[in-house]
Amino acid sequence: MVYRKTQQIYADLLDLTQMDRNGIPITMLCHKANLPYGRLKRFIGHLTSSGLVNKIEYDGRNTFVITPRGRQYLVEYKKFANVVESFGLEM
Repeated sequence: MVYRKTQQIYADLLDLTQMDRNGIPITMLCHKANLPYGRLKRFIGHLTSSGLVNKIEYDGRNTFVITPRGRQYLVEYKKFANVVESFGLEM
């Protein structure tokens, strides 16, 4: 079994939050990120407090949308991951 590092989980969550311009509901995010609700809530809390994701109430439900700052982080993370992998290392 391969475990994801914290930074990989953040990148996965940011990828998922940019799927739809209207945002992604927390339940769908749980399923697609393959995280239990408690852990997901903690990760989303970190992303929102860092300004990488916005929480939006939509029809009485919480949805999450990536911010421009989140997109920039994701681009830089992917560049760094490619450099690391090119040296045969794991992130």
